Amino acid sequence: MTDDPYASVTPAPSFDVRSDDFTHGGELPVELRDPDIGGKQTSPQLSWSGFPEGTRSFAITCYDPDAPTGIGFMHWAVANIPATVTSLPAGAGAPGSPDLPDGVLTLPNDVRLSQYVGPNPPPASGRHRYVFVVHAVDVPVLEIDPGLTPTVLGFNLHFHTLARGHVTGWVDSVEAGHE
Repeated sequence: MTDDPYASVTPAPSFDVRSDDFTHGGELPVELRDPDIGGKQTSPQLSWSGFPEGTRSFAITCYDPDAPTGIGFMHWAVANIPATVTSLPAGAGAPGSPDLPDGVLTLPNDVRLSQYVGPNPPPASGRHRYVFVVHAVDVPVLEIDPGLTPTVLGFNLHFHTLARGHVTGWVDSVEAGHE
């Protein structure tokens, strides 16, 4: 089982994505989780390198492929990050964050909020992967209506992704406070 939700959709070369807040394949810390389970809903620090020449911008998504929906659950979707930006500090996904560069587009996630929402797996749903994907994009701006969904971003990324990298963290529904 792959932890890249895009692996079967649009093949692309990979590059390095990492976080100072968790280790790839490790548990997501409480701070990154939903406030309903003691978290602070803080998006993690992310850094990336090794993306291809010709990258004109980046997009970031956070996706739970293990959500019991049949189609997963999108926690965060950001596009039009300038190619000169190669990291975001923790908390950049907060509403109106000054840590996102001007012109960045944050689309509504699956709970219709234009921000990062932390993990809160439903009761008895087991372990969930939270995949933070950075997409290297071949255009400086993806022209997407800010009220549309991450699915529309994914459609546009299908045609404009040069490469992508990801880092994955885990949360268990029992660990999240659900019995």
